[in-house]
Amino acid sequence: MDQFVDCCGETALPIWEGPFYIGVEGGSIHPRMGSHMLNDVYNKRILELAGNIPLLERLPVPDATATAHSRLCGSTVTIDLTMDEDVVTGFGHDVRACALGQASSSIMARHVVGSTAAELREVREQARAILKDGAEPPSGKWADLSVLVPVRDFKARHASTMLTFDAVVDAIGQIEAKRRETVAG
Repeated sequence: MDQFVDCCGETALPIWEGPFYIGVEGGSIHPRMGSHMLNDVYNKRILELAGNIPLLERLPVPDATATAHSRLCGSTVTIDLTMDEDVVTGFGHDVRACALGQASSSIMARHVVGSTAAELREVREQARAILKDGAEPPSGKWADLSVLVPVRDFKARHASTMLTFDAVVDAIGQIEAKRRETVAG
Protein backbone atom coordinates (compact mmCIF):
# COMPACT_ATOMS: atom_id res chain seq x y z
CA MET A 1 0.00 0.00 0.00
CA ASP A 2 1.25 3.50 -0.81
CA GLN A 3 2.32 5.68 2.06
CA PHE A 4 0.59 8.98 2.66
CA VAL A 5 1.99 12.12 4.26
CA ASP A 6 -0.82 13.88 6.09
CA CYS A 7 -1.01 17.64 6.51
CA CYS A 8 0.96 17.42 9.76
CA GLY A 9 3.88 15.90 7.85
CA GLU A 10 3.41 12.45 9.38
CA THR A 11 3.83 9.37 7.19
CA ALA A 12 0.94 6.93 7.44
CA LEU A 13 -0.95 4.27 5.53
CA PRO A 14 -4.26 5.75 4.36
CA ILE A 15 -7.72 4.34 4.80
CA TRP A 16 -10.11 5.43 2.07
CA GLU A 17 -13.87 5.38 2.17
CA GLY A 18 -15.55 6.39 -1.03
CA PRO A 19 -13.76 9.29 -2.68
CA PHE A 20 -12.24 10.77 0.46
CA TYR A 21 -9.53 10.13 3.02
CA ILE A 22 -10.89 9.36 6.47
CA GLY A 23 -7.97 8.16 8.52
CA VAL A 24 -4.98 5.89 8.74
CA GLU A 25 -4.36 2.33 9.81
CA GLY A 26 -4.29 2.03 13.56
CA GLY A 27 -7.04 4.64 14.00
CA SER A 28 -4.89 7.72 14.28
CA ILE A 29 -3.81 10.42 11.87
CA HIS A 30 -1.14 11.87 14.08
CA PRO A 31 0.72 10.41 17.08
CA ARG A 32 -0.98 12.95 19.35
CA MET A 33 -4.44 12.46 17.82
CA GLY A 34 -6.08 9.26 19.05
CA SER A 35 -9.01 7.50 17.41
CA HIS A 36 -11.61 9.21 19.61
CA MET A 37 -10.31 12.60 18.45
CA LEU A 38 -10.31 11.36 14.86
CA ASN A 39 -13.95 10.36 15.25
CA ASP A 40 -14.81 13.85 16.50
CA VAL A 41 -13.16 15.59 13.55
CA TYR A 42 -14.19 13.10 10.86
CA ASN A 43 -17.68 12.59 12.24
CA LYS A 44 -20.62 11.15 10.33
CA ARG A 45 -21.97 14.55 9.25
CA ILE A 46 -18.56 15.69 7.92
CA LEU A 47 -18.32 12.48 5.89
CA GLU A 48 -21.92 12.83 4.62
CA LEU A 49 -21.25 16.39 3.47
CA ALA A 50 -17.91 15.42 1.91
CA GLY A 51 -19.51 12.55 0.03
CA ASN A 52 -22.37 14.64 -1.35
CA ILE A 53 -21.02 17.86 -2.81
CA PRO A 54 -23.52 19.77 -4.99
CA LEU A 55 -22.72 21.95 -8.01
CA LEU A 56 -19.51 20.22 -9.08
CA GLU A 57 -19.88 21.44 -12.66
CA ARG A 58 -17.74 24.48 -13.50
CA LEU A 59 -19.64 27.45 -14.96
CA PRO A 60 -19.17 28.02 -18.70
CA VAL A 61 -19.02 31.84 -18.41
CA PRO A 62 -18.37 32.91 -14.82
CA ASP A 63 -18.13 36.53 -13.73
CA ALA A 64 -15.08 35.46 -11.71
CA THR A 65 -13.01 32.39 -10.91
CA ALA A 66 -10.90 32.02 -7.78
CA THR A 67 -8.63 29.28 -6.51
CA ALA A 68 -7.55 28.73 -2.92
CA HIS A 69 -4.75 26.32 -2.07
CA SER A 70 -3.40 24.95 1.19
CA ARG A 71 0.39 24.62 0.97
CA LEU A 72 0.37 22.47 4.09
CA CYS A 73 -1.75 19.60 2.77
CA GLY A 74 -2.03 20.32 -0.96
CA SER A 75 -5.81 20.75 -0.97
CA THR A 76 -7.15 23.04 -3.71
CA VAL A 77 -10.60 24.47 -4.36
CA THR A 78 -11.45 26.41 -7.54
CA ILE A 79 -14.80 28.18 -7.69
CA ASP A 80 -16.75 29.96 -10.43
CA LEU A 81 -19.26 32.65 -9.52
CA THR A 82 -21.87 34.76 -11.25
CA MET A 83 -23.69 37.64 -9.60
CA ASP A 84 -26.60 39.93 -10.42
CA GLU A 85 -26.12 43.14 -8.49
CA ASP A 86 -25.14 41.93 -5.00
CA VAL A 87 -26.68 38.43 -5.18
CA VAL A 88 -24.99 35.21 -6.28
CA THR A 89 -26.87 33.71 -9.22
CA GLY A 90 -24.52 30.91 -10.23
CA PHE A 91 -21.86 28.76 -8.62
CA GLY A 92 -19.71 25.84 -9.67
CA HIS A 93 -16.55 24.38 -8.23
CA ASP A 94 -13.76 21.86 -8.56
CA VAL A 95 -12.81 20.43 -5.18
CA ARG A 96 -9.51 18.59 -4.76
CA ALA A 97 -9.37 18.50 -1.00
CA CYS A 98 -9.46 16.36 2.12
CA ALA A 99 -12.77 15.47 3.77
CA LEU A 100 -12.79 18.74 5.72
CA GLY A 101 -12.25 20.83 2.59
CA GLN A 102 -14.90 18.78 0.82
CA ALA A 103 -17.39 19.20 3.67
CA SER A 104 -16.86 22.98 3.74
CA SER A 105 -17.29 23.11 -0.03
CA SER A 106 -20.48 21.09 0.28
CA ILE A 107 -21.88 23.52 2.84
CA MET A 108 -21.00 26.46 0.61
CA ALA A 109 -22.55 24.90 -2.50
CA ARG A 110 -25.81 24.20 -0.67
CA HIS A 111 -26.37 27.83 0.30
CA VAL A 112 -24.29 30.18 -1.87
CA VAL A 113 -26.81 30.80 -4.67
CA GLY A 114 -29.18 33.53 -3.51
CA SER A 115 -26.75 34.82 -0.88
CA THR A 116 -25.44 38.38 -0.91
CA ALA A 117 -21.81 39.47 -0.97
CA ALA A 118 -22.10 40.83 2.58
CA GLU A 119 -23.65 37.59 3.82
CA LEU A 120 -20.86 35.50 2.28
CA ARG A 121 -18.16 37.71 3.77
CA GLU A 122 -19.86 37.30 7.14
CA VAL A 123 -20.05 33.51 6.69
CA ARG A 124 -16.31 33.40 6.02
CA GLU A 125 -15.66 35.38 9.19
CA GLN A 126 -18.02 33.11 11.15
CA ALA A 127 -16.19 30.00 9.92
CA ARG A 128 -12.83 31.55 10.80
CA ALA A 129 -14.12 32.56 14.25
CA ILE A 130 -15.44 29.04 14.91
CA LEU A 131 -12.01 27.60 14.13
CA LYS A 132 -9.70 30.22 15.61
CA ASP A 133 -11.66 31.97 18.36
CA GLY A 134 -13.97 29.25 19.65
CA ALA A 135 -17.05 31.16 18.46
CA GLU A 136 -20.44 29.52 18.39
CA PRO A 137 -21.77 28.52 14.96
CA PRO A 138 -24.61 30.51 13.44
CA SER A 139 -28.19 29.33 13.26
CA GLY A 140 -30.36 29.47 10.17
CA LYS A 141 -29.28 28.39 6.72
CA TRP A 142 -25.58 28.31 7.66
CA ALA A 143 -26.13 26.15 10.77
CA ASP A 144 -24.14 23.32 9.16
CA LEU A 145 -21.04 25.32 10.06
CA SER A 146 -21.47 23.61 13.43
CA VAL A 147 -19.66 20.57 11.97
CA LEU A 148 -16.48 22.68 12.07
CA VAL A 149 -16.46 22.90 15.87
CA PRO A 150 -14.34 19.73 16.43
CA VAL A 151 -11.78 21.02 13.90
CA ARG A 152 -10.87 24.04 16.04
CA ASP A 153 -8.39 21.97 18.09
CA PHE A 154 -6.45 20.94 14.96
CA LYS A 155 -4.80 24.07 13.56
CA ALA A 156 -3.16 22.08 10.76
CA ARG A 157 -6.67 21.44 9.39
CA HIS A 158 -7.87 25.06 9.45
CA ALA A 159 -6.43 26.08 6.06
CA SER A 160 -8.09 23.26 4.12
CA THR A 161 -11.37 23.88 5.94
CA MET A 162 -11.33 27.58 4.95
CA LEU A 163 -10.51 27.14 1.24
CA THR A 164 -14.03 27.46 -0.17
CA PHE A 165 -14.87 30.46 2.02
CA ASP A 166 -11.68 32.27 0.99
CA ALA A 167 -12.18 31.48 -2.71
CA VAL A 168 -15.78 32.76 -2.71
CA VAL A 169 -14.82 36.03 -1.03
CA ASP A 170 -11.91 36.41 -3.49
CA ALA A 171 -14.28 35.93 -6.46
CA ILE A 172 -16.74 38.47 -5.02
CA GLY A 173 -13.87 40.95 -4.71
CA GLN A 174 -12.90 40.35 -8.35
CA ILE A 175 -16.46 40.98 -9.52
CA GLU A 176 -16.74 44.17 -7.47
CA ALA A 177 -13.36 45.39 -8.79
CA LYS A 178 -14.45 44.79 -12.41
CA ARG A 179 -17.63 46.77 -11.76
CA ARG A 180 -15.65 49.68 -10.29
CA GLU A 181 -13.34 49.67 -13.33
CA THR A 182 -16.35 49.69 -15.67
CA VAL A 183 -17.89 52.66 -13.85
CA ALA A 184 -14.57 54.53 -13.77
CA GLY A 185 -13.71 53.69 -17.40
